[in-house]
Amino acid sequence: MKAKRLFVAIELPESIKHLLVDLDPEIRGVRWVDADQMHLTLSFFDLVPEDVDLKLREKLNMIHFGAFFLPIAGVGTFPPKGPPKIIWIGVGRAHPHLFQLHKRVSDAAVAVGLEPDLRPWHPHITLARCRNVPPHLLRGFLKSNVDLDAGMVRVESFHLYSSKLGPAGPTHTRELTFSCSGGL
Repeated sequence: MKAKRLFVAIELPESIKHLLVDLDPEIRGVRWVDADQMHLTLSFFDLVPEDVDLKLREKLNMIHFGAFFLPIAGVGTFPPKGPPKIIWIGVGRAHPHLFQLHKRVSDAAVAVGLEPDLRPWHPHITLARCRNVPPHLLRGFLKSNVDLDAGMVRVESFHLYSSKLGPAGPTHTRELTFSCSGGL
């Protein structure tokens, strides 16, 4: 039986993706994410068997949520100290609707037998991946963008994606869309 890499994410409007792509400081060792690959991951599932994939789709389809607004603001790195691996932009602090949606997606995954991710969830949008970049090379970029406000996103849906690894990085394919059931 074939297994897939799957993740559930919120898509960003094209205008915000292009604004984020234009932030690229073009520093050696920093590989900026293509606009069509930028998203906010709610949950990631590695090697999901076909039968579990089908059950997950059913459970995700039963999630009800209202539309909400999400601020896209504040740039940082993972890990926060030492050589950076990821440059990210945040989505506000402890946004209740976002955390509720994340919990519902996680509960759906657990209900179909997928292992929960026990690490704390830090919602963010990955902007770039870094390889052997000394922290001081990013200091100016981070300092000038620490208070960056990229605007608000109206979240009206979330999506199930499959992800295939390749030499140029992962390729994401939208498999299914789940729309809100009301709200703002």
